[in-house]
Amino acid sequence: MPARLLDGSALSAALRRALAGDVEALSSTGRRPGLAVVLVGDDPASQVYVRNKVRACADAGIRSELRRLPDDVTEAGLLDVIERFNADDGIDGILVQMPLPPHLSPARVLETIGVDKDVDGFHLSSAGALLHGRIEDGIGFLPCTPYGVMRLLDSAAVPIAGRHAVVIGRSNTVGKPMALMLLARDATVTLCHSRTRDLPEIVRTGDIVVSAVGRAATVTADMIKPGAAVVDVGINRDAAGKLVGDVDATVREVAGWLSPVPGGVGPMTIAMLLENTVLAARRRQAHTTPTT
Repeated sequence: MPARLLDGSALSAALRRALAGDVEALSSTGRRPGLAVVLVGDDPASQVYVRNKVRACADAGIRSELRRLPDDVTEAGLLDVIERFNADDGIDGILVQMPLPPHLSPARVLETIGVDKDVDGFHLSSAGALLHGRIEDGIGFLPCTPYGVMRLLDSAAVPIAGRHAVVIGRSNTVGKPMALMLLARDATVTLCHSRTRDLPEIVRTGDIVVSAVGRAATVTADMIKPGAAVVDVGINRDAAGKLVGDVDATVREVAGWLSPVPGGVGPMTIAMLLENTVLAARRRQAHTTPTT
């Protein structure tokens, strides 16, 4: 039997409808959530991603402010824009679209964003809060892509506790936080990367497999335990220019659950960005509302 679909498009649409109600409720109290989006340069893919995020904000009723900067902007100039958004009480979240031109330091840029507005979840304080299980205490935010993966798994009631999860990819934005989130849900986690020996043998032991390496056909059907949940986070183009993930199409004949590319994790990443922005607005409102 072919794998059951982990449909990020349908789930994200439902989440965004629910968020629209939350935004309206917040707005009725005088606090409409606001997201600042900073786009440096004219990278075509980045422009598409930003356009999708701005449109999603509008659909949910979130106010967005897009700031376009030339690709030769100085680092000081970019940091000044971020600091202005940090000081703007009408802005609850700040997103700087990656990648940046080579002369700009992503680390410096991301650390300049106030942790209370770090809705991408990339700040060092957000990473530390995830490591120590402090996100629910109001410190930082969960990174949007692995957060979206967890919501996809939960939507299909995929068992996590006590299962073996294999994460392929060790980036700070997906692989490492993905491993921590699965570990926090009592999975036994193996984190693999480009230097991992015997990768197919390790992946075959996974009840849950998350691939986030950005290389087509990294995961093939012979690497998958029958019935496993396979989540494809990869974004690649094949020889014909078609959008594909890391997971070969034949995996659907073996896996129990499978997220597609496109239509899987991508829409969930945007939904989680909106959810984090609404959470940031709620936190800001709670912080500024006087107690009696």
